[in-house]
Amino acid sequence: MANAWRAYTSAEAGNSSRLNTTHLACYIRRLPSLPSGPQLTRLIRFCRHRHRMTPLGLAAAAAATLCVLSLGVAPVHGESPYRFFDWNVTFGDIFPLGVRQQGILINGQFPGPDIFAVTNDNLIINVHNSLTDPFLISWNGIQQRRNSWQDGVYGTNCPIPPGKNFTYVMQVKDQIGSYFYFPSLAFHKAAGGFGGIRVLSRPLIPVPFPEPSGDFTLLIGDWYTSNHTDLKAILDRGKKLRFPDGILMNGRGPNGASFTVDQGKTYRFRISNVGLQNSLNIRFQGHTMKLVEVEGTHTLQTTYSSIDVHVGQSLSVLVTADQSAKDYYVAVSTRFTDAVLTTTGILHYSNSAQKATGPPPGGPTIQIDWSLNQARSIRTNLTASGPRPNPQGSYHYGLINITRTIRLANSAAQVNGKQRYAVNSVSFVPADTPLKIADHYKIGGVFRIGSIPDNPTGVREYLDTSVMPADFRAFVEIVFENKENIVQSWHLDGYNFFVVGMDGGQWSPASRNQYNLRDAVSRCTTQVYPKSWTAVYLALDNVGMWNLRSEFWARQYLGQQFYLRVYSPVESLRDELPIPMNFLLCGRASGRRTRPL
Repeated sequence: MANAWRAYTSAEAGNSSRLNTTHLACYIRRLPSLPSGPQLTRLIRFCRHRHRMTPLGLAAAAAATLCVLSLGVAPVHGESPYRFFDWNVTFGDIFPLGVRQQGILINGQFPGPDIFAVTNDNLIINVHNSLTDPFLISWNGIQQRRNSWQDGVYGTNCPIPPGKNFTYVMQVKDQIGSYFYFPSLAFHKAAGGFGGIRVLSRPLIPVPFPEPSGDFTLLIGDWYTSNHTDLKAILDRGKKLRFPDGILMNGRGPNGASFTVDQGKTYRFRISNVGLQNSLNIRFQGHTMKLVEVEGTHTLQTTYSSIDVHVGQSLSVLVTADQSAKDYYVAVSTRFTDAVLTTTGILHYSNSAQKATGPPPGGPTIQIDWSLNQARSIRTNLTASGPRPNPQGSYHYGLINITRTIRLANSAAQVNGKQRYAVNSVSFVPADTPLKIADHYKIGGVFRIGSIPDNPTGVREYLDTSVMPADFRAFVEIVFENKENIVQSWHLDGYNFFVVGMDGGQWSPASRNQYNLRDAVSRCTTQVYPKSWTAVYLALDNVGMWNLRSEFWARQYLGQQFYLRVYSPVESLRDELPIPMNFLLCGRASGRRTRPL
């Protein structure tokens, strides 16, 4: 590979003083052997023309390319395909609700471009930070198997400095389904920078429904017309945010998003709630939705007239264009709020001769029981294949002995005169060094293992960099307890879990009698209703430092999160990939080396 790099730089020297890592990866992954001379030059030029990527500096290209090579981009037959993305992240003016504000664009787009992938694909995503702020992107629902290095949150990654780039190298190992990415730092999520991720099944793996005629990404979320910097300043002063100004649908305001369909055909809509705090309900005027997938799990195909999508959640529905040829409203509104925000998009029949008419379809507003019953009706399709050909029901989670029970209670309080949010009384504060990096280099004083208890203690809320230890390959029960009057939404990076139970009141061991131990849905984000609990089962089979957080973004920002350190004493490549050679280092790890080339 060293010879390949020298040949590549020599061939490129006459073309540009700044090289692109993707070109080298492109030619290496195509060849059974490494060419030289004119053949190499022609192939590199072909790759340059094919990808048309933004160039990088030589040093960055070398580091990123070696990172790619170290993770398997090599002349080996039968490996999973590689998909390359080159993103430039910038600020730009946007007007989603008719008010000019500063947005975060990816390659000039708001929302950002979709990521298309197939099970086991390797994704090489080169992110250029052209903002004036440090920046990170995280990948909601992508499990990063053995690779929490790529998770894109501050507990694992150093921010990408302004004017610099970082290349994420990840694999969608054994995954299918609908997800999204988002910016994880500095309340950037309130400015955009998010987009859809779809992971398709491999061609020979059966899917439990006919191939739809089209596949749409539908990103919904509440939105503020204030700039994200103003919102962040309010939180930094220890104040609460006001109610949002509206709802966006694919980054657009009322009737701005349109989906064109052919009469008589069926379409897949991948719906993600990328908002900041509110649960949303979605309806298609005159049409029903057949739920088929939730965050990578094929579900029982239940038909709904409206569906709740809690903040941070993703799902797929099938909609058949079986009505008369005209346009119809797609309506989205807030749930469990005193004031109800509503927006609409358009389902446009390609042979339509009439615009959408009548009031948009109404939906539920404050009904908790309605939402709870719907949530309980979402179950795994046991006979369908997942990312592998074996049925999803072949994993009998209900027969595995629980090795540990963790109870997590959210709370809100004033700490040092400022608004904070906590888990088991601990309000998370970021350290000066990402936790994963400090753990890798064994840098003391950054965090304490066990700095958050397994159960609510009832003590007053306090600040700490909370890290909970967990044993690799343990099988645990987590109970989310919500004594507050709002719906909570919890997400765990690196995993899916089985949502075995949810109900009102106080959880107790007797609550296990009502658990679904057969076909509970497996997902990565779950809601907890007011004055209620939700229980999940989790197989800790992914070593790393994993963020468990509220998806209510102001609460996450002000402390309602912590890190789960899933640890194996063996430190084997079988269990965890080594630190990437292009990894950014900062804080107390500044000046260290990642690993020898």
